Amino acid sequence: MPQRRTAKAHYPRAVIPAAELLPDLERRRLRALVSADMVTAGPLHAEDYQLITPSGAQLTKDGYLGAVASGELGYRVFEPVSEIAVLAGAELAVLRYQARISFDDGPGFVCWHTDCYRCRDQTWQVVWSQATVITPAASGAGR
Repeated sequence: MPQRRTAKAHYPRAVIPAAELLPDLERRRLRALVSADMVTAGPLHAEDYQLITPSGAQLTKDGYLGAVASGELGYRVFEPVSEIAVLAGAELAVLRYQARISFDDGPGFVCWHTDCYRCRDQTWQVVWSQATVITPAASGAGR
């Protein structure tokens, strides 16, 4: 019988390699943030989680998830718009992709999103996230 995936992503590493597991886990995390599903989102974020927003603000796990849960930071859209690239070792992995984020019915913005995941006790959790807005001048400049 195949193993059932859980929000905590508790798998023996030999069963599902990080490069295969983490893109799906990241998509699940984003869906949980959009729906303000803290039952799913909470365990996916490490206790020492930190987010650096596109404006440069720093948020802790409690500050970030609290703002999402209260609607203060109400995502309408938070989705990858590119392939999720994964650079992974046994206990640490970095994910990088472009994401579209919107807080209302407007088009929102596209940013580079980088996440650092750590595996402890066979459980992957995001530890750091950083988003950088892609401006029209930067998107094709190659500088």
